[in-house]
Amino acid sequence: MQKMIQNFDIHFIHRLQKLEVPLARTAIFIVYFWFGLLKLIGVSPATPLVQALFKKTIVFIPFDTFYILFAIFEVVIGLLFLIHGFKRLGIFLLALHLIATVLPLIFLPELTWQAFLVPTLEGQYILKNILIAASAVVVGARLLPRPAEPNIN
Repeated sequence: MQKMIQNFDIHFIHRLQKLEVPLARTAIFIVYFWFGLLKLIGVSPATPLVQALFKKTIVFIPFDTFYILFAIFEVVIGLLFLIHGFKRLGIFLLALHLIATVLPLIFLPELTWQAFLVPTLEGQYILKNILIAASAVVVGARLLPRPAEPNIN
């Protein structure tokens, strides 16, 4: 019986190892593409939060222009995780996006915190990005290093 459990365990772990990167990439694609698309078509529930942060941080372009560009940025991040050879760029852009999305926790505490260490629903929405960051780390950790450039002297 123990051997059967061990064989199952080995098979199960092997299957998870084969699925980890495709599932992480797909999950990141779905979240970024979907949320960006919601912004593009004007039905995102995150709009008030984005607008409140915009008013405190970015004042040099009109909000409508910024919002469309931000939505496209999210859609592009999602797509980059699906396109072969663009995961590195996707991870870099995702990191920039995550930095921006953490800002309401600092600049808009009245919208993101009910009390000390008690997030509002918006705060929870932001904090879940820890999972997205962890998924991106899994994808990045499984990338093959780029070959070294030949040294021509």
